[in-house]
Amino acid sequence: MANWIINTGLTAFILIVWMGINTFLFVWFYLFYDLGDRFFYTRHLLGSALAWARAPAAVLNFNCMLILLPVCRNLLSLLRGSFVCCGRSMRKQLDKNLSFHKLVAYMIALMTAVHMIAHLLNVEWYNNSRRGVYDKLSTALSNLEDTNSTTYLNPIRTTDVDAQQTPSYLVFTTIAGLTGVIITLALILIITSSMEVIRRSYFEVFWYTHHLFIIFFAGLVFHGAGRIVRGQVTTDPPHNFTLCKDRSDEWGKIPECPIPQFAGGFPQTWMWVIGPMVLYLCERLLRFIRYMQTVKYRKIVMRPSKVLELQLVKNGFKMEVGQYVFLNCPVISQLEWHPFTMTSAPEEDFLSIHIRSAGDWTDKLISIMQQLPEGAQGPKMGVDGPFGTASEDVFDYEVAMLVGAGIGVTPFASILKSIWYKFKDSNPKLRTRKIYFYWLCRETHAFEWFVDLLQVLEREMEERGMADFLTYKLFLTGWDQSHTDYEGANFDKDTDVVTGLRQKTNYGRPVWDKEFEQVRKENPTSVVGTFLCGPEALAKVLEKKCAKYSDVDPRKTKFYFNKENF
Repeated sequence: MANWIINTGLTAFILIVWMGINTFLFVWFYLFYDLGDRFFYTRHLLGSALAWARAPAAVLNFNCMLILLPVCRNLLSLLRGSFVCCGRSMRKQLDKNLSFHKLVAYMIALMTAVHMIAHLLNVEWYNNSRRGVYDKLSTALSNLEDTNSTTYLNPIRTTDVDAQQTPSYLVFTTIAGLTGVIITLALILIITSSMEVIRRSYFEVFWYTHHLFIIFFAGLVFHGAGRIVRGQVTTDPPHNFTLCKDRSDEWGKIPECPIPQFAGGFPQTWMWVIGPMVLYLCERLLRFIRYMQTVKYRKIVMRPSKVLELQLVKNGFKMEVGQYVFLNCPVISQLEWHPFTMTSAPEEDFLSIHIRSAGDWTDKLISIMQQLPEGAQGPKMGVDGPFGTASEDVFDYEVAMLVGAGIGVTPFASILKSIWYKFKDSNPKLRTRKIYFYWLCRETHAFEWFVDLLQVLEREMEERGMADFLTYKLFLTGWDQSHTDYEGANFDKDTDVVTGLRQKTNYGRPVWDKEFEQVRKENPTSVVGTFLCGPEALAKVLEKKCAKYSDVDPRKTKFYFNKENF
């Protein structure tokens, strides 16, 4: 339990607070509408469906306020810089922004379903009450005369439409009904297109349908203006429902029972969402300004395994290790922006990005670059960023474990380059004294573009007598018997037959228990930062190992798990 608290305690606390607020809002508004005197007559028509419609609406307001904040990347980068003095645990929460964004989205989907079902029942009961299907009081409430159409209770004001068609007529001819349909359809498209299989295989579908959030929020702001749920208002003389509910025939005829009057509540959703909407608008405005800034190509290189390296120059651009940028290529698409981790170091005067073929957009970009004449400038490129990630904190740890899978090695290229520059300049501020680097690849060609950097680091560490500073292990996860036969025939060579490095390539996957045990044994009193850029399945494994091998004793080894999320 103590090990779990070290790695996930603050995250759990934040989630408990969030869930607590959701629960409080639901219960508070449920009781408000289920017990409040103002809604006695409304409850008589609708029953408990009134409270079941209004309580989710309150939770929806809260979560719609939150949903945009985790994707305000510039705001998160600003906060991340502000939390430098507040400890790594607080900064780690900002790296889980997309996970929280998804969690809030699930809550919105759930509450929307409950809200919608309750209101469908409400419309049916409104219709039956208007047609006199229920008791005398329900009919009297539904038939209240109102010359100005402002003090009625039942929103179905006519019986001229066929009884079966009335609910559809109400839904598609009122502000609340029409905006509700639009909001629900937009939400269904957004959520279904966000599924992992669609996002991975058809990113463009995910990207464009996600922008239906504009329609969603526009409908949300106007949805409450329909004021379809109405409560009793104070009259002079007052209408006492306790005395008058069984005397509907005498309403307006005796002083004790004037005709009851009703009004819809003031729309409140816009007050919840206006702040985040303004912040997000500023976010998009800043993105547009950055898009308009000139970006020049320094070098375009095609690496093995269909990996494209772009070296770009942009005036005033500053970065930290492990950060990422969003790229836009108008020749391919005016609207699409895709995230890529930078492989350059802060000490360099350019930014470099390695792009693997992984979809329509990347395939088109690689094809365009391959057709360029040698030395030519590429198409216009928009660069938005840089944005902070967990890897920024790598130099805050005495010991770091860096785990990259495939192209997920890119943030660690930036880190290792920066280390090389720091050694070269004899930077006294370097706190890190040991780095363990693990790279998992399916094919041998994937190693090629990164090997040069590792060879330079090997030489640099040896010359400075710090060969133990960097321990790296390369794992080839996709291999056949010919690989092992060739390796066996050349086992006595000083360098690896696959990479040319002194460290031999391992075949298969790491035994993580063995690796963590070794790190703990070699660093018995250190705080170890474990950084991953790779698949979710591997993240779950490493997070469990960090909890398992962290010692409760503050004087002994602790592992903190960090994952790239963008």
